Amino acid sequence: MKSASPSLLTYAVIYLIFLYAPILLLPIFAFNDSAIIALPLSGFTFDWFYLLWETEALHQALYNSLTIAIITAVISTILGIFAARASARYDFPAKRGIVGFIMVPLVLPEIIVGVALLVVLVQLGLALSSWTVIIGHVLICTPFSIAILASAFRNLDISLEEASLDLGESQVGTFFRVILPLVTPGIISSLLIAFTISLDEFIIAFFLTGTDVTLPVYIWGQLRFPARLPSVMALGFLMVILSLMLLLTAEYFRRRANRLSGAADTDKGLF
Repeated sequence: MKSASPSLLTYAVIYLIFLYAPILLLPIFAFNDSAIIALPLSGFTFDWFYLLWETEALHQALYNSLTIAIITAVISTILGIFAARASARYDFPAKRGIVGFIMVPLVLPEIIVGVALLVVLVQLGLALSSWTVIIGHVLICTPFSIAILASAFRNLDISLEEASLDLGESQVGTFFRVILPLVTPGIISSLLIAFTISLDEFIIAFFLTGTDVTLPVYIWGQLRFPARLPSVMALGFLMVILSLMLLLTAEYFRRRANRLSGAADTDKGLF
């Protein structure tokens, strides 16, 4: 294997700095003992994190986001299991077109999806609430679940399924006793990815939320008040840490699912 050229390495370093430098500023100003976001730093403090602990509106927004993210992750993963199993195991008319149509939300701008869902839900007479946000989040999270689970189902050793059927087990019993245990790491990865996407998603939640705002919408509202920017930085820092932990855990289980299902050792990962 050829080594990377110096120009490629330089480009990669510049790209990573451009991508992650703003994130690195979060912990710097989250612990800064000043209400003004500027250098030089005036001191070190945990006051902004204590302020988060004492803000009731933040707690309610966090509760709403966690509830929406959990429900979204479960529904998206269940739908993803059915779709991934069907696409990986069976052939049916217009298979590619149907699967491609399901994956369309991956490439559509979220603002277009948000506006379209808002118009449709209002025309149906549905009041905006946490459930309308869940509908929107399921729409954008399901393709990610399908992409993760399809890999696990596609790499599954079919001889194990055939052996179970030959021994007298039913199709349903084989699915729950043989197939699902083998793709469980992929299911966990799907749950974590969908949970993370839903927890961090802003645009669709902004259009579809009612009185029960989500955490990203709450953060956007706080940006109008300069005095609250340090607490927003502290909250952003905590969300980045949580998101990284969830994504790393999801990637671990996704790789484990591929190993259990017989995937090649050359797997390069989801991210």
